[in-house]
Amino acid sequence: MILLKSTTRHVHIYTAQIENNELIPSEQALTLDIDPDNELVWSEDALQKVYGKFDDLVESSSGVDLTEYNLRRIGSDLEYFVRAMLQNGEIGYNLDSRVLNYSMGLPQVVSKTID
Repeated sequence: MILLKSTTRHVHIYTAQIENNELIPSEQALTLDIDPDNELVWSEDALQKVYGKFDDLVESSSGVDLTEYNLRRIGSDLEYFVRAMLQNGEIGYNLDSRVLNYSMGLPQVVSKTID
């Protein structure tokens, strides 16, 4: 089997299983890697929300051929979901990341008013 993948900036999906830190192509499994470069700060709840959305997208695609195009649609939908979470303040940029790349918009800064 050929390894299919969808990679966006913050979401990587592979038609593979992980064994001994290696991707092994699989027709039965999808592997999701969220924010591989650690550009964002995640809570466990936020991660679980993304995994849940991933499960929903995969389930809604059941019965459809697993093609690179369909995998990319799931990846793109997840990337937009992550962006919405960032814009809603559920996650934030990791300012200690090796590269600061505000690919999803500039960070929100709360202004302090002087009384």
